[in-house]
Amino acid sequence: MTTYRFRRTTIAAWAVVPLLALTACGGDDEGGDGGEVELTLAHSYTENQPQHRCGAQVIADEVEKADVGMTVALHPNSELGGDADRISSVVSGDIDIDIQGASALGAVYEPVAVLDAAYAFDDNDHLVRFFESDDSNELLDGFKEETGVTTLGAWSAGQRQFTANKPIRTPADLEGLRMRFPASPQFLMNAKALGANATEVAYEELFLALQQGTVDGQENPIVNIDAVSLDEVQDYISMSSHQANSNLVIVGQKWDELSDEQQDALQSAVDAAVEQVPGCVEEDEQKTLAEWKESGALEIVEDVDVEAFRTKADTYLRENFGEEQLAVYEAIRGTAE
Repeated sequence: MTTYRFRRTTIAAWAVVPLLALTACGGDDEGGDGGEVELTLAHSYTENQPQHRCGAQVIADEVEKADVGMTVALHPNSELGGDADRISSVVSGDIDIDIQGASALGAVYEPVAVLDAAYAFDDNDHLVRFFESDDSNELLDGFKEETGVTTLGAWSAGQRQFTANKPIRTPADLEGLRMRFPASPQFLMNAKALGANATEVAYEELFLALQQGTVDGQENPIVNIDAVSLDEVQDYISMSSHQANSNLVIVGQKWDELSDEQQDALQSAVDAAVEQVPGCVEEDEQKTLAEWKESGALEIVEDVDVEAFRTKADTYLRENFGEEQLAVYEAIRGTAE
């Protein structure tokens, strides 16, 4: 499993302005005052999902082991609000750390949402290559400048797949289906790019919407599908792999108040989580697929015409992205092998 770390030179560059501000206020070269700090870390996943077990929990554990006068209090399951609410809370400083999808971050900095574009990434390794690139640094620097929010790391939480009560092998199979997509501009654009008729339903309400027939199908990574038992209300999972489900670990203004030692400890903790999450996701996916196959809970459709979906999406996105969005999309595609 390929992993990556954000280049420390970039993180250091982001810290220049805060350090200058601290110096102007009479601080010393070590940053904060060295007092005990408790950071809040929020996300929308259940405690059984790899984003929590191998991501958020690892961050908290590694910070505690560092023993630098800092702890991390975890708030899973959207305890501190949904994605749209939490990103504004991070910007305002009410939440310190968040694990967010790129499309949610697009609400405060539109270009970053392109990370969630349909087929922008060929696979998880492609996502890794992009986040190692100068173009990624430029994108995240722009996010920092616009919002004051620092990105400490990112991982893939698996490829998004279609489920429905019929197989979806080609774009034509989406015709006539009411497919649930998240209510963000990038996801709704993805629906059009893939040929889907999008219906907006909150993730927390998805099981009931499928059970009652409000929607006919949906798309999510396997770990999310399993977490809310969608196999109980859907017959098929079609392996379209149409989007890399990226998570970014972001920290708000509290970052500027940490000492150098605390910043290093938090960055190292995030690095450790970034290394672990993809392997945990892959392990959970394989286990879940095996269980579905054995039980017949979901029929797994392997013969999806991925190239037909990919070509359709690429054409649509290139024709409909704005100039800045298109530049990010082309930078991502430029790191494909």
